[in-house]
Amino acid sequence: MSQNKITKLFNIQYPLIQAGMLWCAPWELASAVSNAGGLGIIGSASMHPDVLRTHIQKCKKATQNPFAVNIALLYPEIEKLIEIMIEEGVGIIFSSAGNPKTFTPFLKSHGIKVVHVTSSAKFALKAEDAGADAVVAEGFEAGGHNGREETTTMCLVPLVKNAVKIPVIAAGGIGSGRSMLAAMALGADGVQIGSRFVTSEESSAHSNFKNKVIDSKEGDTILTLKKLTPVRLLKNNFFEMVKAAEENCATVDELKAILGNKRAKRGMFEGNMEEGELEIGQVSAQFKDIKPASEIVKEIMNEFEEARMELTKIKF
Repeated sequence: MSQNKITKLFNIQYPLIQAGMLWCAPWELASAVSNAGGLGIIGSASMHPDVLRTHIQKCKKATQNPFAVNIALLYPEIEKLIEIMIEEGVGIIFSSAGNPKTFTPFLKSHGIKVVHVTSSAKFALKAEDAGADAVVAEGFEAGGHNGREETTTMCLVPLVKNAVKIPVIAAGGIGSGRSMLAAMALGADGVQIGSRFVTSEESSAHSNFKNKVIDSKEGDTILTLKKLTPVRLLKNNFFEMVKAAEENCATVDELKAILGNKRAKRGMFEGNMEEGELEIGQVSAQFKDIKPASEIVKEIMNEFEEARMELTKIKF
C-alpha cells in the first residue's frame, strides 16, 4: 500500500502497530512485527528498569527497522525507565495511563516521537496540546485498562479525528484486515492491534493464557473494576470474585484487597487461569490459532487489500 501519515511518521511499511501489552510484549514480538513491516512495541509496564534495557538492546540487534516502547505514566519507576530509553536511543514512545503534559515536552526535546493513548476526544486534544505526534483512539472493545465512558471504537475514531489535527491510530476490537479497513474508513490513519498478537508465538504470554484466548467465545470478556481503573477481563474465578464484590457494593479499598498484587502476572505470564487477571479484548472470540507474528501481519495486510478491492467494485 502507498505511504500515509503513520507510515511516514514512523518510517514503516504498513500503518499497523502492535500494542505494548502488559506481560505479553517482549523484544521478540516487537522485533518480529517490525521486521514484518509494522511497528513493534516493547511493553515496559511489566518490566523493571534493568529488564527494559536488556529488551531494548536485544530488539536493536534483532531488527534494523523502527520499534517503540510503551510506558504507563503512573508506573512507580517511570523516570528511570525514561532515562534508560533516552540512553538507549529509543526513537518512538507510546504513553498511556497518565497526563501527557508530564513527560511529552521532555521526551520531544530529546528528539523522540511521542504517541499518547486516549479513550476520548477530550483527552486526545490534551495530548495534542502537550505536543504528541499522534494519538491512539482506544475504544471500549479493547482489552486491559479502558475508558470509563465506554465509547466504542466506531464512535470514538470519528470524534477524535474531528477533534485533532495530528494523526489518529484506532485501537479496540481490531484484529483482522477487514476491521483495519473499517477503522481507516472511519478516518483513522493507522491501527493498533493487541489481542491478536497475544496469540502470536513470540508473545511472552503463558501458553495457558494463549490457549484460553483462542478458546474464548462471544461474550466471554467483561469490562469490570470500574470503581478502580476499568479493565476488560476474561471470565474466571477471579472475575467471579470481583463480580460478587461489586454486586455487594464493595468499597474501593475492598476491591483493592481482592485485586492484591501481581494478579495480572499470575494469570497472563505465569498461567494461573483461575486466580489470575486475564486481560484481553472482545475481538479475541475471532481468533482460532497461534502463529508467528510475521504471519499475523501478512494475514492482516492481505485481507486488508482483498477487502479494499472488494469495496472498489461496489456501485450504487
